[in-house]
Amino acid sequence: MIYGAMKVAIGGPLKLGFRPWVEGLENVPAEGPAILASNHLSFSDSFFLPAVLDRKVTFIAKAEYFTSPGVKGKLTAAFFKGVGQLPVDRSGARGAGEAAIKSGIEVLERGELFGIYPEGTRSPDGRLYRGKPGGLARVALATGAPVLPVAMIDTEKIQPPGKVVPKLMRPGIRIGKPLDFTRYQGMEQDRFVLRALTDEVMYEIMKLSGQEYVDIYATAAKRQISEAAKAAKAVEKAGEKTGEKDKAGDGERSGS
Repeated sequence: MIYGAMKVAIGGPLKLGFRPWVEGLENVPAEGPAILASNHLSFSDSFFLPAVLDRKVTFIAKAEYFTSPGVKGKLTAAFFKGVGQLPVDRSGARGAGEAAIKSGIEVLERGELFGIYPEGTRSPDGRLYRGKPGGLARVALATGAPVLPVAMIDTEKIQPPGKVVPKLMRPGIRIGKPLDFTRYQGMEQDRFVLRALTDEVMYEIMKLSGQEYVDIYATAAKRQISEAAKAAKAVEKAGEKTGEKDKAGDGERSGS
């Protein structure tokens, strides 16, 4: 009931205001479990995708969204629960992964849709990054649920970092045909199988999205971009100091 109310309250205005276009809705099964494996460009991805689906889709979210104190914290927790998000404690990398896998399996065992971002985090620059093999592959193999590759398109342009007011434009969503990985069942502990399954899904996402593919993890790319920005800022500061010294030297020479 809460999900339905939130879908009307949030999904309705999203669809009316942004008018997202969708391809491949016929690939989403009318009933039964399925995994929606999507690229991740924006915080809004977890809202636009459920808004265009008739069925409930559950994503995982960091536990901090559900445990913040005070009235604001309670409202935030109610909001995320209402839009179908499940809390996962990410304080420990391994524990977080296991919790996400367990949550996904429980959702699928109820015959519902489970949404997951194989990249693990948002793309820092709009490109598609290497999928992490643990979560998606293990959930798919443990449940036998079909995997639907999903491409979110242009959602990062709606509200770029630093922008408060979103830009009214039409994002897109492409949903691919279901992928069957039952041939790998019973091989959940084989890291080569996990890698192969994940890479196959990422390839399908790349075809749907048209994104440039980068064979490193998005988290590593974020670190590289952050370090490059820091280095550029340091060079800029050094240049400013050099310019100030040069000006001071010119002043001393003109005074003499």
